[in-house]
Amino acid sequence: MVYFILNPNSGSKSTARKMQMVEYLKIIPNSTLLITEYPGHGNILASQLKTSNAEKIIAIGGDGTINEIASALMGGEIPLGIIPLGSGNGLARHLGIPMDFKMACEKALTGNLIEIDVLTWNNKPFFCTAGIGFDAKVAQDFAHIQGRGLKNYVKSTLVNSINYKPITISTSEGEERIFSMTFANANQFGNNAYISPNSELQDALFEVVKIKPIHFFEKLELGIRLFSKGIHKHPKSLIHSTNSFSCNAEIGIPYHIDGESKILEFSRIEIEIFAKYLKIIN
Repeated sequence: MVYFILNPNSGSKSTARKMQMVEYLKIIPNSTLLITEYPGHGNILASQLKTSNAEKIIAIGGDGTINEIASALMGGEIPLGIIPLGSGNGLARHLGIPMDFKMACEKALTGNLIEIDVLTWNNKPFFCTAGIGFDAKVAQDFAHIQGRGLKNYVKSTLVNSINYKPITISTSEGEERIFSMTFANANQFGNNAYISPNSELQDALFEVVKIKPIHFFEKLELGIRLFSKGIHKHPKSLIHSTNSFSCNAEIGIPYHIDGESKILEFSRIEIEIFAKYLKIIN
């Protein structure tokens, strides 16, 4: 049995379009459609299905929805399929999954099986990117904007480009001010914004992308390089690959995991990797 888990609140598609998707899914043989009703519900549903006759579980939503469902499946034998329906769809884009609903559905049903790495932030799994600083502040503001989609994300980015102040982190090498710091398993945030162009999902490594404090015109250059796969060439960008990382930051600042905004509850940040720990249909 194939199980689809749909988050009806993902992305910016109209209710009518989502209803068309539901009707399409209902006629697929040997499958069951489940619809999430609240944040975290996808994880609960996937956890329950682990003891069922599930051949595969296909997540329909954005990176946050995928995170919920994949977190329940990592380390297990049930593979995850992805039908992107979010605002950014970073993991799906990295994997080359079509943004077209029917094409993505076909790939999820018939694609090949691969195994990808899983990262954790203080034991919380993530599969695409996570970070603190500017990107986290944008994600926090975006979460409170009425409506989703790229337009509102750009709006939040532009507002924060004017008002944002760098943050301080401390490592074994001492304190430093940063504009942002991203931990990248995949190569992009989503919408083809390549924060770490050379990241791979199967190399047992992740990239730490650190941007030093920058002035306004350097931010413009950073934006251009972000979408042209050239951020590693920006003079204020430092990228290195590793299999573990730790630092301290101020409690109460925003951070993001797979696009979902959260508030830092502990000053210590520990990032770890589990090689080829999730089965994906691609």
